[in-house]
Amino acid sequence: MPRGSKDQYTAEQKRKAEHIEESYEHKGVSKDEAEARAWATVNKQSGGGERAGGSGRKKPASAKSEDRQESSRRAAASREGHPRNSKASRDTQTVDSLMKEARAKKIPGRSGMRKQELIEALRKAG
Repeated sequence: MPRGSKDQYTAEQKRKAEHIEESYEHKGVSKDEAEARAWATVNKQSGGGERAGGSGRKKPASAKSEDRQESSRRAAASREGHPRNSKASRDTQTVDSLMKEARAKKIPGRSGMRKQELIEALRKAG
C-alpha cells in the first residue's frame, strides 16, 4: 500500500488515480500494486499533490523569456559560424565547421590540415 497522506491531492488527481487503479486491477494486477502504480502515475503526470506556488516545475515567466533570448542569441551566433566560448567546443565541432571558421579567419594552408591541426591553428589565431 502506498505510504503518505493523500489529503494534498486535488479531487481530479484522486479520480484519476482511482480510474488508473481500476484499470490495473482489471488487467489482473493485485490491489496494492495497482494502487501504488496509480499514484506513481498521477505523481509523474502532475508533480504530486497541491503545493503553495504550484508544482515547482515551472520557472517564472521572466526567467523563461530570458532563457529563450539567450538560446536564440546562441543559435544566431552558431549559424554565423561562431562556436561557444569554451575550449572543449572546438573538439566537438565537425571538420567542416572548423574549416568554415578557418576560412573566415583566413588561415593559410587550411585545406590540407587535419582536424587537430585546424583546432591548433584556430587557437593560435585567437
